[in-house]
Amino acid sequence: MLQELRVHNLALIDTLHLDLSTQQTGLIVLTGETGAGKSIILQAINLLTGGKGTASWVRNDCDQASIEAVFSIRPDHAEVHALLAEHSLQDGTTCIVRRVLTREGRSRVYANDQSVTTRLAGELTASLINIASQHDHQQLLNARYHLDYLDSYGELWGMRQEFTKLFRRWQQASSELRQLQEKEQDKEQQRDFLRFQLEEIRKGKPELHEDEQLLRERDQLKSSDALVRLVGASSRMLSETVTRGLVEIRKNMVQAAGLDTGLTPLAERIGSAGFELEDLASSVQKYLDQIPMDPARLDVISGRLAELKQLQRKYGPTLAEVIAFAQAAEASLSLLESLEQQIAQAEVRVEEISTEALLKAVELTQARREVARKLGVNMENELASLSFPQAVFEVTVTEPEGLGLDGFHGSGRDSVEFLFSANPGEPAKPLAKIVSGGELSRLMLAMKCLLARRDQVDTVIFDEIDAGIGGQAAEAVAEKIRELAGHHQVFCITHLPQIAACADLHLKVEKRVEDGRTRTIMTPLERDQQIGELARMLGGEKPTAQTLAFAGELVERKGKRKTV
Repeated sequence: MLQELRVHNLALIDTLHLDLSTQQTGLIVLTGETGAGKSIILQAINLLTGGKGTASWVRNDCDQASIEAVFSIRPDHAEVHALLAEHSLQDGTTCIVRRVLTREGRSRVYANDQSVTTRLAGELTASLINIASQHDHQQLLNARYHLDYLDSYGELWGMRQEFTKLFRRWQQASSELRQLQEKEQDKEQQRDFLRFQLEEIRKGKPELHEDEQLLRERDQLKSSDALVRLVGASSRMLSETVTRGLVEIRKNMVQAAGLDTGLTPLAERIGSAGFELEDLASSVQKYLDQIPMDPARLDVISGRLAELKQLQRKYGPTLAEVIAFAQAAEASLSLLESLEQQIAQAEVRVEEISTEALLKAVELTQARREVARKLGVNMENELASLSFPQAVFEVTVTEPEGLGLDGFHGSGRDSVEFLFSANPGEPAKPLAKIVSGGELSRLMLAMKCLLARRDQVDTVIFDEIDAGIGGQAAEAVAEKIRELAGHHQVFCITHLPQIAACADLHLKVEKRVEDGRTRTIMTPLERDQQIGELARMLGGEKPTAQTLAFAGELVERKGKRKTV
């Protein structure tokens, strides 16, 4: 239930605060001249539901616009509580949704003071508020939306989602089967090609980092003469000069340390250095002995590097990738060898899922046919109370011919269409072909009333549901909206005085110019003010005494209805 609405710097609204904490149920009416700004208020609520916003909606000379709504959540509203808990947004029995639009075009949405996506805000508010606008009227004319209305009325979305999951699994399994069958068609060609590639790599016998080792060895061979000269000279100097000299030095320092113990640390360091140099001399000689001197080996290395480079050009820039390619080719060959078995298993899997999905589709069709019958009867009852005493409303449920899932869609196998006739003796026809604006408004109202009794949404908003309606029909529409407001919180933007007279809270929307700026304001009306507004709606800006009397009579009727 909407408790509070705050709007700041949105279009012509500088500041608006609507406190509904004492208005738990009932009819809240918004009236005003065309262009006064009623649609801005509706747009503000639409922004909270995740609707698209633009920087142009920010009031001139302001940096940002903000809209905030406070909703109370019933303890038994499981869907909202579950959604809030899932995203760690719970805050008792209250949900605060806020939207901020900046002059730069950026937008931020918050739920209970935590940043959320517009998508999540849309999911959340869809369970809190329902807006019936002219867009919904057009949806009612479009047969592709009729299935959604039927499933909503029959509470069949759970069953429909179960079928959708099966249908998606069937699509995935069928796609995998087709891919396997395509592989089967050119299996021999693929197998021969993979075998050729694998044989070529195996013949080459590449080893990890082999090319790097060969390049180092090649560089050594190319520089072998210089290496022998330089390293050999270094080895001789270590062995003949340094090492022999250090032996004599070490011997002398050991004797000196015997005469003066203070030289012991220094003697030990010289001894260690001698041992280190002897070890270095041994390592240098070992390297000298290993320097390759075979010129023929250079040709062998060059040939091997050419072989490895050929493999790298075909199967990967590095030997690691060449080896990985060979492993993948082996795995692909194994798969091809077992392809017939895979196809047989895939066919069984497709058949099992298809059978399960068909059974679920049949179950869903049967449920929809039963719901369609009930919806038709209940819509006729609702329409009878909306001045269609002998209207015919039919819901047709058709299914494709043939077996299998090929003619199905993600929502099942059914096509649903609403048929209507307002006149006795005339056959029911598709809505788009026959309904007028006034008839469409009443059809939408009847549908919304039926759906409102079944969903958990507490707040319903009607945007000019009275389009094309007058006379007795207007009285009937007003009575129906008042009936809905008996168990829901209902907002109604209207131009009909018959509806406005039923208001439990009447809000007048108007434009004013103050200090050279135009602003939209919303004022709650007392009884006398309400009668004056109804008179304006009936007879213009200068109503006659008779018009004022009739407006007062409309308000009196509302009071009498409440006492009955």
